Amino acid sequence: MADFSELLATCERTAYKLEMRDQYMTGDPGYLAWEAGDVDEAVRQYSGWTATAQAAVTRGVAMHRVRIVSEPVSTYIAFEHAVTPGVNLSAGEAIRWLPRRLASDLALPGNDVWIFDDRLVQFCHFAGDGAWVSNDETDNATTVKLCAAAFAAAWERATDHSEYRI
Repeated sequence: MADFSELLATCERTAYKLEMRDQYMTGDPGYLAWEAGDVDEAVRQYSGWTATAQAAVTRGVAMHRVRIVSEPVSTYIAFEHAVTPGVNLSAGEAIRWLPRRLASDLALPGNDVWIFDDRLVQFCHFAGDGAWVSNDETDNATTVKLCAAAFAAAWERATDHSEYRI
């Protein structure tokens, strides 16, 4: 299993993320700060991610993320939406949101996935409660193609963060 930072560091053109869960690590300090009403502290908790993403974007990597979400959104998705400007957009990531009901006819992978330069994918595995479990990677051309096509289809249908309302 490769470290995400290493994968991103070797990425040259594109790093695309497809997220499909309505809840992730709810014990995370950033989430807890947001729940307590401190959006600024929540954003600060992710400053490491913001710096990592910004470094990749600065060297020319296009970072795009689609979040497929149930509506009405979960509390966790409301948190993600609230911190996206300070965490993701400020780093140069492009974020879009796709209501799950609009994704019903899309062929999607079974897990969240990063797609690096259309050459490698990293699947992200989570427990039912949203706790991170593990990642695994493959450069199998068929799997990479499936994931890249799924991302492209979701991206095309999704709404830009600036226009998506919760």
